[in-house]
Amino acid sequence: MDSYAPLLERLRVPQPSMQRLAVISIFEKLATAPSYLNADSNPGRDAISKCLHSNSPAVVDQSVRELCRFVKDSKMDVSRALLELQSSLEGTNSRFVDVFVKGIGFVVRFGFENHSTFCMDSADTHPFVNVLSCRMEVQSELVKQVLLFTTQSKQLGVVKVCKFLRPFLSYAILRTPFSDMSLAFVMHLISLMASICCSFPVDALPIMKLLTECLKYLPLKSVKDFNDFNCIVGYIADAYTVILRHLVAAESQVIREAQLCGVELLETIFSLSTDIHKHSSGMEPINKLSKHLLLEQKDMGLSYVPELSSLLLSLFLILIQSELEHEQLSTLKLITFLVKWKNDSGTSLGRVACCVSEELLFIIPVVNLVSSPCKSVKVAATDLLVLLEKHLVNLLNSPKLELTMPGELLHVSRLEDIILRLLQHLLMQDQPSLCSTFFLRFAPGGKTDVEGMHDQPELWVTQLREYSLQIVERRKSSLPVSLSQEVFMIEMPLLLGAISGVLVLKQSVARCAIDTLAAIGTLDPKLGVSLLLATLYYNNIFSTKDIKFHDISLKLLGLLPSLASHSLMTPLVVQTILPMLSKDVKPVLYATAIRLLCKTWEINDRIFGNLQEVLQPKEFTELISDRSIRVSMAASIRDICRRNPDRGVDLILAVSACIEGQDPIVQSLGFQSLAHLCEADVIDFYTAWDVIAKHVASYSEDPIVAYGVCLLLRWGAMDAEAYLEASKSVLQILWEVGSSRQAGDGSQWVKARASAFEALTHYEVTHIENGIPDFKKRNMELLISEVNPGVLRDIEAFEVKIIAHEHVNRRRVVKERRVTGNKIEKLLDVYPRVIFSAGKEGNPGHLPGAALLCLSLTPKDVSNLQNLHELNDRYENALVEIASSLQLSRNILIALLSLQSWKAFMQRWMKAYMNFLDDKVTSTVLDKNSRVANDILKTIRRIAEAAIPRSAENMALAAGALCMVLPHSAHNIKTTASKFLLNWLFQYEHEHRQWSAAISLGLITSCLHITDHKQKFQNITGLLEVACGSKSTLVKGACGLGLGFSCQNLLTAFKIDVDGSLEEETHKMQEEESVGNIVRTLSLLIRELTLSSSNILQNLCQYFPPNSIIRGTYTASEFLPCKNSNLEEEDIWGVAGLVMGLGFSVNAIYRAGNHDSVIAIKDVLTSFFVQKNSSVSSEKSEIALSVGSCLALPAVVSFCLKVELINHKEVNHLMDVYEELISELVSLKKTGIFHQSLLMASCVGAGSLVSCILNEGAHYVEFQKVKSLFDLFRKCYSDPYSPNVHLGGMIGVVNALGAGAGNLLHDYYPLASSLQTSPAQKESSYLMGPLLANPICKPHLTLIMQEIFLVAKSSDDSQLQQYAAWAVSFLRHSLLTREPQNVDNSFQSSTAGFKSVSQTFSEDSTVMKISSWLMHLPPPGTGSIPHHNTIGTVLRCLSQAPRLPSLDWGAITRRCMRYEEAQVEQLFPSDTDRRGGTLREECVQFALAHAIHFNQLLSFLDELFDFPRFSGVELNLQSFMLFHLSELIKVFSGSRLEKLFDDISSYFSSLVSSRYSPENKSLLRLSCWKGIYQCLDEASSESLEYLSNIEKCMEVLFSLLPELNSEEEWSEAVKCLGKARRSWLMDILQVQKVDQVKGNIHSDDAVKKIKAKARLVTIGSIPLSDLGKLKAHIFNLEACGIWDALVEVVAALQHAEGSVKRQWLIEAVEISCTTSFPSTAMRFVGLLSGSCCRYMPLLTLNQFTVLSDLPVTLTSLLSDPNWETISESVASNLWISTARFYKWVRKDASLDDVSHSLPIDRSENDNAVFLMQAMHQACVSLKDKLPFERQLKLANMVVF
Repeated sequence: MDSYAPLLERLRVPQPSMQRLAVISIFEKLATAPSYLNADSNPGRDAISKCLHSNSPAVVDQSVRELCRFVKDSKMDVSRALLELQSSLEGTNSRFVDVFVKGIGFVVRFGFENHSTFCMDSADTHPFVNVLSCRMEVQSELVKQVLLFTTQSKQLGVVKVCKFLRPFLSYAILRTPFSDMSLAFVMHLISLMASICCSFPVDALPIMKLLTECLKYLPLKSVKDFNDFNCIVGYIADAYTVILRHLVAAESQVIREAQLCGVELLETIFSLSTDIHKHSSGMEPINKLSKHLLLEQKDMGLSYVPELSSLLLSLFLILIQSELEHEQLSTLKLITFLVKWKNDSGTSLGRVACCVSEELLFIIPVVNLVSSPCKSVKVAATDLLVLLEKHLVNLLNSPKLELTMPGELLHVSRLEDIILRLLQHLLMQDQPSLCSTFFLRFAPGGKTDVEGMHDQPELWVTQLREYSLQIVERRKSSLPVSLSQEVFMIEMPLLLGAISGVLVLKQSVARCAIDTLAAIGTLDPKLGVSLLLATLYYNNIFSTKDIKFHDISLKLLGLLPSLASHSLMTPLVVQTILPMLSKDVKPVLYATAIRLLCKTWEINDRIFGNLQEVLQPKEFTELISDRSIRVSMAASIRDICRRNPDRGVDLILAVSACIEGQDPIVQSLGFQSLAHLCEADVIDFYTAWDVIAKHVASYSEDPIVAYGVCLLLRWGAMDAEAYLEASKSVLQILWEVGSSRQAGDGSQWVKARASAFEALTHYEVTHIENGIPDFKKRNMELLISEVNPGVLRDIEAFEVKIIAHEHVNRRRVVKERRVTGNKIEKLLDVYPRVIFSAGKEGNPGHLPGAALLCLSLTPKDVSNLQNLHELNDRYENALVEIASSLQLSRNILIALLSLQSWKAFMQRWMKAYMNFLDDKVTSTVLDKNSRVANDILKTIRRIAEAAIPRSAENMALAAGALCMVLPHSAHNIKTTASKFLLNWLFQYEHEHRQWSAAISLGLITSCLHITDHKQKFQNITGLLEVACGSKSTLVKGACGLGLGFSCQNLLTAFKIDVDGSLEEETHKMQEEESVGNIVRTLSLLIRELTLSSSNILQNLCQYFPPNSIIRGTYTASEFLPCKNSNLEEEDIWGVAGLVMGLGFSVNAIYRAGNHDSVIAIKDVLTSFFVQKNSSVSSEKSEIALSVGSCLALPAVVSFCLKVELINHKEVNHLMDVYEELISELVSLKKTGIFHQSLLMASCVGAGSLVSCILNEGAHYVEFQKVKSLFDLFRKCYSDPYSPNVHLGGMIGVVNALGAGAGNLLHDYYPLASSLQTSPAQKESSYLMGPLLANPICKPHLTLIMQEIFLVAKSSDDSQLQQYAAWAVSFLRHSLLTREPQNVDNSFQSSTAGFKSVSQTFSEDSTVMKISSWLMHLPPPGTGSIPHHNTIGTVLRCLSQAPRLPSLDWGAITRRCMRYEEAQVEQLFPSDTDRRGGTLREECVQFALAHAIHFNQLLSFLDELFDFPRFSGVELNLQSFMLFHLSELIKVFSGSRLEKLFDDISSYFSSLVSSRYSPENKSLLRLSCWKGIYQCLDEASSESLEYLSNIEKCMEVLFSLLPELNSEEEWSEAVKCLGKARRSWLMDILQVQKVDQVKGNIHSDDAVKKIKAKARLVTIGSIPLSDLGKLKAHIFNLEACGIWDALVEVVAALQHAEGSVKRQWLIEAVEISCTTSFPSTAMRFVGLLSGSCCRYMPLLTLNQFTVLSDLPVTLTSLLSDPNWETISESVASNLWISTARFYKWVRKDASLDDVSHSLPIDRSENDNAVFLMQAMHQACVSLKDKLPFERQLKLANMVVF
């Protein structure tokens, strides 16, 4: 300091020149001084400070100059110089302020020009900001420096200059409300900056944009602020005009950019128009300024730019908000100017003449001003309408409507953009869309139930109409109207009316749009006149001859009556209509006016006088020449009578005139009018009938008259009792119309006939029967002959009423005595006493087969037995004797007959043993069963081990028979028997043990418990091993047959376990492998033994590739036939056994889901069966194959009939083939074992086939075919053949009668429970049902059975007698043990104890008649057959009958199930792509209705709902069955229901990879959801024993719920879940905890659960708080994945309390500050804001539009008084989130107050700029809620 002291001392010299020299000396010394004395040293700093802080003007001035020179010479940093100057400025005298500001200005310019890094983005360090903030005196000089900086630095780039000045301008504007400074400085600064731009117009556009942007931050809170705003805007506009004029004159290339800059300026001005409109003198100054600005452009010759469309939209909003005439006038003039300019530029009427543009929005608002009392406004509005009309006419005349859609680039929306986007969307879409209706559908006060909220989307105009009418209804009913609805009623009607008015131009939605306009007019009566004028305006345009909008014109006129809802509008509406009622107008217009007047009366009764005058009776005579007028008058009279009968009475003469008229339509309307008066009882029907009866004669000729007459005659039912004679004539007229068959039976006659039956249902049945001659006969004839669905619907209701009447009034009759059976039954009744007469009982070996089936070894009184040993000795002796006498002869068929007979023997032994123990021992049934079975098995094993081969064979079969009669619980006995037989099976040296043990082992496997997996697999493995390893063909065949029996117990029941039970799945896979190995092994063995070249066998092997069980047994080489194979006679039954085993495997294959393989096996058996067309082949292998096919085919056909894999043509064909084969064999008379075996097998198989076809009840067989077969059977057992052929013939006879001999499977249909006959059967040549129930067969059958009976009684041929007795015993045993068919014992119904209760019906009862008709439907293809529509109607009638007669309803239902298909095949034989019709559904519905009373129907349902069967039926039937699941609860037991729902779960799990399309899969799931919902709805969910199975099913369905295009399925699923147990529901909807580090979870699963919870909240099933717990999950998921769930959450919040919504909004914004996915939270904020703000109806639903609309929606929402309380909190957190995201996007570290949070995910990069723009603009809209510092930072954010 001492070094500078002398120089500093010289500063005190009073001479200014000396002072300046001293300052110069000091700075020169500073420049040359060493480092410890230079400017950066403390002495240097002090010296500079002394100079700058001097009080001498000369010292201060020179010091600033020297300091600037220092900076210029790089002796001092710019930042240091600015710091020195700023600190001096803050403390200096006001005289020196300008000097320091100039110095700072110089340094700034120097730094900006010479230092590329000199950029002040932050206002905190900006030198101009520091200057402005330090003191008031700096303002004038600072403005100069800013201008100087601008002019001198522009050569470096005006954009860079603007970037530097932005923080300063933002600070200058924003600090005004927070300081005492007014806007004068800002105004001065902007005016000068705008002026200086004129000096360099080419480079001025960036500055103009900067100034325009700064307008957004100007304070606009007071009148003065708005006046200042107008001044500032004027400065900018003037400068812009000068600049543009210069650019145009210079023909600059930036003219278009300049025009766009002007558009941006005007957009910014108008964006503040709402606030200006509220607080200043209005929009007039702005409008004038805008017009001046635009007029200048036009005068310069510039064209209209498309971007000016946004200005038109802004003016549209201003126009609908303006209420002052001067504002309206100025706005109209500006709009007119723009439209003219646009037209003159060719933009509208030239290049895009057919494009819909924003001008159309002005139609309704401008029409609204045409009625203004101000002449100037009216003239301006009219002029504008003329312009719009030209545009509109050109548009409507264009061949195709096109749309000028906005660009696809994402941008932030203004309200104007939202309106245009909605309009464009509505005009573009052809179908209703949730995009445009979401917010309206979920608006508070709208639909609240899940059916309404999530049903199919409606049109936007339709949804708007419903919402408007809801508000109207609430207002009418004095219900509270919410604040948002109040705002909607006040602010939105005109805006929404304008949009709806544009939609009138789109023909597809025009009608709905007009209805919406009517609703808006009702909502806001102030629009009544406007809509009236708009109607006239549109009609005037549509009346142009080139515009085909005539229908829309009529609809528009229909808008007029709705305007009469307000009393003040009624006179105007009437005055508009009355001129159209002049006599000189066109008839069509006159008729229309009458209808309009009538509709107006419906709204307002005050005009009834006007209407009555028009409808006088004389008018009908005066206007008789014009039909349209008469019809219009008659329709109006009808409407009056319907709506207000009291007014209708006043027009009774007019009604009479209508009835007396000659025009059918007028007459019909007259009858309808009178019907309404009679309905209201203001006129007595029969009094009126006496008068008008003479005028109804034409009803039989004209269907229109008939329809009106029927509507009238229905009201004669009330007093029919009092007017019996008159009512008879009325009833006869109704019946005549209903039963008429007019030529050209068109829709009018259908309508008339349906109305006749609908009228008849109102009459008492007694009156109908008395009034219509021979009614019951005629009724039946009509029912079974009608085919039209429209008529049948009403006939159904009529028949149901008759059935109910007959049920209520039925006679109580005594039950008839049972009629003695027929001769066959009598023979069978005495049969045992005859063949086992006294002396023969002790010799059962004489007739061993009959003894096994019929001989009773137990005395009637068990107590007479001395002890148990005596009883067992009797049976043991019989066992030994019969076993030694019954020869199997290595014949597998005889073995099966023997085993079946042993089964009956074992049943009697077990029963006798049990009865004895009941008297002697007290224990449980299970213990007794086990003890008895164990003792008998021990006896069999003991005898078997020591027996000779013949007896040993029978002992093995007896062991199997014993296991067949044991219950499933006796698994220990079955295991012991299996081990015993397995031991025999592997004794290769004893063939007789092997083959008999193999058959029994297979049967035991088929009856093992489904859980006894180990024993099952051991048995199957053993059979497979022996079949492959044995050298005996007979053993191979027996093993094959055993494997076929084993298949009956494979894949029978597996439960679905959503948790994945490994053990259960393993067992299922093992059983599937077992089925495959069985089929493959049998196919290979057949090929090996027979050298068969069947491709089907090879394909079967390919269907089932080798697996783990027998892998390695066969190789690919074994597909080639063995060359040395040669069948011997003894091998025939071995091959037959293999074929039978293959055939018996079809049910397991079907359960495995391989339906094609079932058909393949049927085809291969048929190919074995059907040999060459000539005589029977001599090839032994072919005969052996035919033997097996003959015996296997009946079982395969029976199964295929049950699962509908075979049609009636194939069945008839097989019958013919059997007959031809037997006939050919009989004619050949060969004695060889091969031919004799084939004849035997073909007879047995033919009889079995006849039985399974007829007993199934679904197919008809010609009587002549059956008679021919019986004749052949008779030849076989009466002609000299071998004993086996005799046996085959007789077994064929009894099997055809239903004996089921040789059938050890469970799939044959047993005899029907009823053998009732009816006269109708006697006349038919076709058989249906059991032969014993067909009267036409009885004489022939009786003769044959008598013959066999005589042979069995006595015959010279003991073998023949033995076989005859055996055959008759089979039939007797079958008839005695026959029971009504029931479901499987393991799944007994809750009503299984109910049998087909005998119901007594009179012969002429309706139920009996239609039941009999249904039972005897003629076979398809036999002549005239009833239509399937008729059959369906009959089934529906019977479904509603309280009771039914005891018929074989199972057979009837099965036959009807196939009837429609057979009929379609007959009518359309070439149609290969048929889909199941509704008749099959009616069959199922019928079965469901009556299964509780008929076990046949219960069995039918049990089969149909079994998993393999269900999966094989057609799609629509599956859907129907799933929908009616709840009805099964009434008929199925709990265990069966458990299996049912497990099967359904399995089905839908397997459906994922099925052939169905996604739409069909969704249809099935939808039906299942509906069915389960009804199950839960009809029963208490907590008490259902099968509830866990239903829940598993729902869990599977929920896992399959799709995310897209599944609205209906989701709705039903949510309804169903809402009925579930709360604890289970919360478990499956539990969302995993979010990973706070990675910020993700299993999104698909989580989104689905969140969506489900939201919907459950919507329907009220769970509280909203449960959904609130998921906020962290929801807002920390990627937006694209969570979008659907966000929509559902917002929908759920719509009916929550306001405080809850506000809390959700606050927390969403808060979470956006920390989440990794801020766009998710912002989308939610946009959704919630949009759904609650006033602009809700205008918004469209889209992931991006909710973000682009955020500045509008959020600002609008927070301006609501209910939401203002949280506005500051929301704005603050929104700014934090915005700053955080801005920092992430721009990598800007200057935002130091952003809180720490999770890192933002990379996925946000995709639309980061767009999201940043939306968030920033939202913050700008809420800037008034932010503190100054944040406002400043917000303004300085550079967002592109």
